[in-house]
Amino acid sequence: MFGRRQGNRSDSRGSRRRGRAHHGGLTAVSAGAFAVPPGGGLLSCRVLDPVNEPVRGAEFAVSDGMGRKVVSGEADPYGSFVATVPAGEYRLAVSADGYTPFRSAATVAASGHAALGDVTLQVAQPPALPDPGDWEIEPTHSAIGFTARHIGLARIHGRFNTFAGAIRIADRMDQSAMHVVIDAASIDTNVKMRDDHLRSSDFLDVERYPTLEFYSDRFIHRGGTRWAVTGALSLHGVTRTVTLDTEYLGIGNGMEGETRAACRATTELHRDDFTVSWQTMLARGIAVVGPSITIDLDVQIVRKP
Repeated sequence: MFGRRQGNRSDSRGSRRRGRAHHGGLTAVSAGAFAVPPGGGLLSCRVLDPVNEPVRGAEFAVSDGMGRKVVSGEADPYGSFVATVPAGEYRLAVSADGYTPFRSAATVAASGHAALGDVTLQVAQPPALPDPGDWEIEPTHSAIGFTARHIGLARIHGRFNTFAGAIRIADRMDQSAMHVVIDAASIDTNVKMRDDHLRSSDFLDVERYPTLEFYSDRFIHRGGTRWAVTGALSLHGVTRTVTLDTEYLGIGNGMEGETRAACRATTELHRDDFTVSWQTMLARGIAVVGPSITIDLDVQIVRKP
């Protein structure tokens, strides 16, 4: 279910693939090939898909016996990785979008090499999509937040407290459409003076532009649970094309038994693209407000009555 070891394959095809892994230098090398600190060792494996092709960009995480993450990273173009860790007992987790995660225990000896060989990730069953029809954002269990750089050091976190949205799910998901309206004056960073400035003509100018609006009719499946939702964002009197990098989380039931679906999404906006270009500089030339803003959405939708 979570993958299988394939390091003992004896057919010619498996031999050729093991040879390529050795050429990649990660799963078939000895600990002596790396500068391993005293008391440390190596942990490695190679990640394959069900047709024995490397899974590029697979993510791995190594945790100790207390569940604390020791090291994490991404596999190389051959699907391989190697980690140098202190001698001990570990749990390895390997994941990739669209696949069922692989988990394994490993014991790393001092100056040793715990080589797990080839592991195969199985294709995961994608979560069921919402039924066709009209849905709406459920604001009580949804959030639209943002993060901006402040004076080149700290990050400012904020949110919009008031918003509404409608989604028409088509028979084919890629033909669906959505419309979201955000009350610009509901911006909230938990500092009244700053929020008043953000509402002023220096930034959002909420008197002239009371709403932010996003409309999309382009839902593109990127594989697994990943979707790209591309549409037009109108902000500060300017409309630009924006793509939301979206993770679909599936369907569940609310407290009253109603069906709801959930997703997470993120995108990055550049203030100058929307003529929100107010800026001052500190004495050392550091901008008070960074040029880009990261938008994060946690959304639940329910069927319209």
